[in-house]
Amino acid sequence: MIQTRRPPEVDRAAASRRAVAARRERAALKKDVAMRVLSPQELLRRAGEHPDTPAGAMRVTEYLTALPAIGEGKRDRILAELGIAPVKRLGGLGPRQRVALSRWLDERFPEPSPRAGRSRLVVLAGPTAVGKGTVAAHVKEHHPEILLSVSATTRVPRPGEVNGEHYFFVDDAEFDRLIASGELLEWATVHNAHRYGTPKAPIEKALAEGRTVLLEIDLQGARQVRAAAPDAALVFLLPPSWDELVHRLVGRGTEGEEERARRLRTAKTELASQGEFDYLVVNDDVARAAAEVAALAR
Repeated sequence: MIQTRRPPEVDRAAASRRAVAARRERAALKKDVAMRVLSPQELLRRAGEHPDTPAGAMRVTEYLTALPAIGEGKRDRILAELGIAPVKRLGGLGPRQRVALSRWLDERFPEPSPRAGRSRLVVLAGPTAVGKGTVAAHVKEHHPEILLSVSATTRVPRPGEVNGEHYFFVDDAEFDRLIASGELLEWATVHNAHRYGTPKAPIEKALAEGRTVLLEIDLQGARQVRAAAPDAALVFLLPPSWDELVHRLVGRGTEGEEERARRLRTAKTELASQGEFDYLVVNDDVARAAAEVAALAR
């Protein structure tokens, strides 16, 4: 009689922990796709390149229902249309199936594509708490050839902030004058509180001198710049994951629970706008992200 040898208890425990970790990673990937931190095309590419990872082990049914507005009924119709069996995993798709799924994704969830004829005006935007200011400050410190635009604001200075270096601090009357005289490239009311705007004159002077100018502004401002200067290059800064964005926001400790919830709702909406931008940069490491932004600026 042949007896089947059971694996040692310690091995079974280790295998169980690995399985739990893989499920958690797949759940995190689905959340990132659902929150638009990770494009579905990028997840499909990862699965194809590394089929033995949690991305590759994700079932195509899980993958599709993580996409916006895809329920089970629509999912099944898509799989039938593409000729993909529901039991398939992303890492196990055949070449024809992968191409069919990629084409379907590109039609419904197009990724940003760089435009030709860019100017030396570069806009850096992204969701709240993603680290735009930190990345922009790193660019300013390590790439002095790039001018970081200084915004005007109606809020009061925070400790350590210097007028003319961090912001131009103005009152409401002066901000109204700047708007009326057309001296701002863009302006917006941020978080239903203070107004921020970008003075035109320093930007026009720097561009005339052949310098590259980086604007670190919010989504409203980026849209205004696109309308006023269509050849500007728009860069969207992404968090490495949705959970990390939540951690960064909560970790600040400067907002109450209601304000944090409101900002998270705002961040979700802002993440959905990334398709309006020319480039996506992930802020998983400040120095690396700043270097990538500087390279795009050049």
